[in-house]
Amino acid sequence: MQLPSQRLLEELASLDRRYAELEHQAATLASQPSERGATNKRYQEFTKELAALRELVMAYRTYQRVDQEAGEAESLSHAQGDADLREMAKEEGAQLRQQQIRILSELERLWFARYAEPEHPLIIEIRAGTGGLEASLFVGDLYRMYTKYAAASTLSTELLESQRTEAGGLKEIAFAVKGLTAWQRFKYESGVHRVQRVPTTEAQGRIHTSTVTVAVLPEPQDVELPPIPSKDLEIDVYRSSGPGGQGVNTTDSAVRIRHRPTGLVVTCQDERSQLRNKEKALRVLRARLLDRLQQERQDQIATDRKKQVGTGERSEKIRTYNFPDRRVTDHRIGVTLHKLDAILNGELQELVDALVAAERAKQLDRRP
Repeated sequence: MQLPSQRLLEELASLDRRYAELEHQAATLASQPSERGATNKRYQEFTKELAALRELVMAYRTYQRVDQEAGEAESLSHAQGDADLREMAKEEGAQLRQQQIRILSELERLWFARYAEPEHPLIIEIRAGTGGLEASLFVGDLYRMYTKYAAASTLSTELLESQRTEAGGLKEIAFAVKGLTAWQRFKYESGVHRVQRVPTTEAQGRIHTSTVTVAVLPEPQDVELPPIPSKDLEIDVYRSSGPGGQGVNTTDSAVRIRHRPTGLVVTCQDERSQLRNKEKALRVLRARLLDRLQQERQDQIATDRKKQVGTGERSEKIRTYNFPDRRVTDHRIGVTLHKLDAILNGELQELVDALVAAERAKQLDRRP
């Protein structure tokens, strides 16, 4: 999906006018007596806003200049006169239009960086939905896909919680993702992921459909979620079960934490240390509490408003992974890629880029 560049240029023209107004106001204040405290404060506010806008406005003015020069060259290429001169003007006009495209791409980057969401470390939870064994196996597939994508994007991951099934799959798994672009890369993954494939136990070759739910939760900062009172927590320790190496099954290192006011329960048994398991379980619990709080706020503001691209309503199917056709379809933006193996191997960027473009277009459409 292409960005509506005309709308972007209108936004930039508005910022350009604001920049010129700030320059005039700052120059007017600079000519006044400097000992007046109120004047100094206003002058500092103007110069601070000017500095924040300068790179974007200067790039826009360059775009405007190149646009004018390209128009002049194109007019000359159609004028009466020397044929060689017209050909030179035509080539110059084409080069200037290419330069304009590059500048526009940079303007898009700068404009959206100005309005970008803040970075957050994340906690991603993947849970098996309908489909029994196939769903639990696909939890592991998505976990591998996400960790490979994170590694390729120079992001770090940390396993926080996992619950295996007796058949060897995963009932659920939670892990943290940290790095400068974590939120921008993973925020679109919240929702129901559907897998269509023939199970190894299917004798007649019938395709089964299963679902897995993914939740992408910003890890709470202290300012967003205050400490949880100890009276609200019910903490149990017990002996770990399942694979985990020598020693993990012989001590009471597993931790289960129940949040009394909400009934949320988190268990963690992946570490040998009870303290580490408790620390990880508390991180997951805090993320779930913040997610619930934010969801309640959103519901109060607009209970009947559909979520836009990037918010990922969990009750809705957002993506299908079809193994027989080797394709992946993102239903929010209507994009299908016949690259199932590559995507499951962590090559998610093409899908993410398409989702980013769709969200940017919606952002521009929503701005007054």
